[in-house]
Amino acid sequence: MAREVFEVHDATTWSMRMSGENRTMTVGVFAVLLTFIAGCGQPNPQSTPTTPVETKSAEPAIPEDIQSAAKALLGSESQVLLFGDLAKTGKQQFLAANVVPKTPKNSVPGTVVTRAVIAENENGKWTELFRCDEHLKNLKGFLALTPLSPTTGWRLQYEQNTDKGLQLYFTPLKVNGDSHVPTIGVRWNPATKHYQSLDRTYEHFLKESTTLQDVRSTLR
Repeated sequence: MAREVFEVHDATTWSMRMSGENRTMTVGVFAVLLTFIAGCGQPNPQSTPTTPVETKSAEPAIPEDIQSAAKALLGSESQVLLFGDLAKTGKQQFLAANVVPKTPKNSVPGTVVTRAVIAENENGKWTELFRCDEHLKNLKGFLALTPLSPTTGWRLQYEQNTDKGLQLYFTPLKVNGDSHVPTIGVRWNPATKHYQSLDRTYEHFLKESTTLQDVRSTLR
């Protein structure tokens, strides 16, 4: 009888121990689950998506012969702005200028230049076709609408048309103290094979003049 009591007592003790261990295991598993759930709700710093960095396509390198020609025409401070088949003639040309750096005194919007040229490659030799300095000129003379008074600075704008080629817009910064002066359009004329100025509609070419005093708005 004592043995049976002992065995029952032993079994009860074992059962109680097992129950305690089960509770301990249950609490432990529940704690692990809570930790896992809490971890799922937190952002993972390693998996946080980063903002992609925009990369600009590299501009084509300016060939050495173009840089050398620009320096020969405008000096060491020349800057090549465009090059390629600018006039849509199948020949290589470049646009270079002496660009005025942006400073607190130079608050004019856009590109401000003191001089600019367009040159063309003819049989491996670069030849000047157009020049902007105190006036606008091509190989035949002064372009129509160019100011009679010397201009020390110009605001330069340009665009490349797929059919007509390069079109430039020159605005004198000041003429005899007047800051309100018209913009002069310039484009390649395939009929005369020269860069010429355009009328106010930017549609019709104007004839150049051999002398500055004879500059006038004559349709070409």
